[in-house]
Amino acid sequence: MTPEEYIEKYRESAIREMKRSGVPASITLSQGMLESGNGNSELAIKANNHFGIKCHSDWKGPSVKMDDDAKNECFRKYKSVYDSYLDHSCFLKNRSRYAFLFQLKITNYKGWAKGLKKAGYATNPKYPELLIRIIERHQLNQYDKGYKPTKVKEDRPLPKELVVKSGKKHSVMLTPNRVKYIKLKKGDTFYSLQREFDLRESMFRKYNDMTGGKVLQEGQRLFIQPKRGKAKEPSTKSLYGETLWSISQKYAVKLKNLKKYNSSLNNELQEGTIVKLRK
Repeated sequence: MTPEEYIEKYRESAIREMKRSGVPASITLSQGMLESGNGNSELAIKANNHFGIKCHSDWKGPSVKMDDDAKNECFRKYKSVYDSYLDHSCFLKNRSRYAFLFQLKITNYKGWAKGLKKAGYATNPKYPELLIRIIERHQLNQYDKGYKPTKVKEDRPLPKELVVKSGKKHSVMLTPNRVKYIKLKKGDTFYSLQREFDLRESMFRKYNDMTGGKVLQEGQRLFIQPKRGKAKEPSTKSLYGETLWSISQKYAVKLKNLKKYNSSLNNELQEGTIVKLRK
């Protein structure tokens, strides 16, 4: 494919993902064009992988082995190109190191391009310049204008939560599953929380299944006691961008239990997936 043919074929997918996730269409298209050689790379042809996303420890889907920074590296394989676009949005949306990008205006493609390099998406020091050059050469930023991410309503509202206690800085809340938690504020660290609640960092991480480099984020729900083994609800339908971990935090159910109840699912979920919340 030529660059023009690639844009014509996949621009609607990029716009659709922008409206759902908040990743600018210009960024998605330019990354897809750069990483896949306009859809002509071996990885794109063999695995429908247009963004060079590697397997990582949480990937349980199909994969292919190809040489990259090292020999025989593991890359994700998709059933369709759109699945690659969907996973690209989820990849950025669900990793804390990219969270700052979603504070930028959706039309700020230069900020996004530079931010992707800063967050470690690519090792090439000229990565931002390459993306910006593609965007401006093909006027991809025209697809960013006039669009805002669509807010997705929950399939069922959670019961109203109750304030059970106020601390020195944080109000302690109680989930419908009767597990205590706080909402993180700007400047919170494990050290400051340890002083307030007399809990070590290792306990906070254990209670919140915070493995794999997960960090504290403003507005995040943080449990201060163990989650339950199951929820009152039998199941839920995943929203766009949700993962098993985010659902475990939403319903106050231990992640290891969710994985046991849903052994056939990956951590990253497609929209509308039925997730069991109890045996």
